[in-house]
Amino acid sequence: MTTIRRLGAAVAIVLAMVAAGTGCTVIPVTGPYTVGDDGTGGDPLNKPFQRMIAMPPQPNWGPEDTIKGLQAAMAAYADDPSILPQYLTPEARAKWSATGPVKVIEDAFEITYPTPRDGTETVLQVTLKAQWVASIGTDDAYAPTAGAWDGGTFELVKTQQGGYLVNKLPAGLLLTNSDVVRAYRPANLYYMNADMPERLVVDRVRLRMKPTESFARTILERLLKEPTAALRDAVTTSFPEGTTIESIRWNEERVLVNLSGPLDPLDLSAEAALRAQIRHSFADNDVAKGRIIEIQVDGETYAVDRPDPADPWLDDGGDTAYFVDNGAVHFMGKEGPAGAVPGAAGEQRAGYTDFALSKEETALIAAKTSTGISLTKLAQDGRWQEVIQGTELTPPTFHRDGSLWTYDNKNGVLLRYDPASGRGPERVSAPKLAGLDVARLRIARDGVRVSVTTGENTVQIGALTSTPEGLVLGNFRSLTTTEVGDEIVDVTWSDDEHLLVLVESKAGQILNEINVGDGETVGVPLKDRLVSLAALDDRVLGEVKTDKETKIVELNPDRQTWVPKVESNAGSPLFPLG
Repeated sequence: MTTIRRLGAAVAIVLAMVAAGTGCTVIPVTGPYTVGDDGTGGDPLNKPFQRMIAMPPQPNWGPEDTIKGLQAAMAAYADDPSILPQYLTPEARAKWSATGPVKVIEDAFEITYPTPRDGTETVLQVTLKAQWVASIGTDDAYAPTAGAWDGGTFELVKTQQGGYLVNKLPAGLLLTNSDVVRAYRPANLYYMNADMPERLVVDRVRLRMKPTESFARTILERLLKEPTAALRDAVTTSFPEGTTIESIRWNEERVLVNLSGPLDPLDLSAEAALRAQIRHSFADNDVAKGRIIEIQVDGETYAVDRPDPADPWLDDGGDTAYFVDNGAVHFMGKEGPAGAVPGAAGEQRAGYTDFALSKEETALIAAKTSTGISLTKLAQDGRWQEVIQGTELTPPTFHRDGSLWTYDNKNGVLLRYDPASGRGPERVSAPKLAGLDVARLRIARDGVRVSVTTGENTVQIGALTSTPEGLVLGNFRSLTTTEVGDEIVDVTWSDDEHLLVLVESKAGQILNEINVGDGETVGVPLKDRLVSLAALDDRVLGEVKTDKETKIVELNPDRQTWVPKVESNAGSPLFPLG
């Protein structure tokens, strides 16, 4: 067995010489050097990276060197596809394809030989074993993957000139984690909610850097394509089919994007949405740097977009914090309690739990009871009214359109109640939830993504998609699963791309913030034992409950410590939506 570590960390320097057997070198790449155009090396519209230069197989290489060189050629394949075929026999070249998901493994991998070797073999079976890191789909979605990867079986044949060629190998590209860190960048793309096109929805991808173009162009080229499978049929775009990029140029104050295609300058709503998609896709990836963005069509000005602090495209539905005291809902001010809300919701009442808030402009609040879910207005004349009946309902959650949602475990159906219509709840198709024990369901503030906790230890992410038959909750994929015996205590959206997951483990509580786009997980330190959470962007509130007290604590901006917010008789922190 041979253990190989090829480029164990991201390369930080230029390798001026290539040692025999390494099969690669790395040079820094910042794009072409046309000042003010798509690839200016030092401009913030670019993301410098290091380009892999692979070597052809050498006559003096053994099996390990050949496998190392082949893997390096895979890492360089997108920039130079001519080297990798040189490692393959004619038979392998005819069968192998680079298409399909990219497999990402740890930098250290093992090469084993199934049978004892005496050095005279002309055909050699080699197995490559490594730890999975992730896969990158054909839609550029990055999916973390745990466990061992042992699907790497290679057949090597000795050549008459010496050295080896690969006769059989797994399909697709195999990259190490360092390859991905070096050549790929995470990027947020913005599309429009298909049912509420005034709201943008973020889509997280991994984009491969290209030495021939700026990162700004790489982002925009990808934005012209379909979203990842996670958001397929849930979002739409303002770019008409046939739109292409002619050029991207800039100076210190302005980015000039010249497009070509059937863009209608008289369609003001499409023009506003297109500006928003470009603005946020550039800003989130740190390539526009606060510049004015001028959009042209065939050289003629189409729109000019300036940074707007009051940007409506990512509206969260309100930022007021609330809490519950003995069944009565209270406002939370900067310094603590600020009084009860008006109407029935502000009155103490037993038996009402799991409160949820709509957008502030809609001013609705819902709560779960022993017989169903009740609803009231946050107004002086507000009165509680049971709108969904059931004894096995999940806690209510509001959609940004004002509708109220829950899952009925007894009947295995997803229910939606529209207060504007006043009619009884309607069923929404969610075939992937059939037969599952749904513990909680929460709709994100973007009105598209939905987190679903099943059983005690699994969180899935789905999306509300539009079909000719109506809304469907689908596009499910697993986000996290805890260890057996651990229990998920609470789950809440902090923003459109991050979910906070509170877990009770054997060793104590764990709070993780997980990016639902690529699974990136950051632990949040805890001091007190929490029983519930609420979050909005950088604000995170937690409910602490002991035998002596119930209080609200807030996570400091340093995200390391918690401070008391409401000292006593306070639980169930709330923000609108989420």
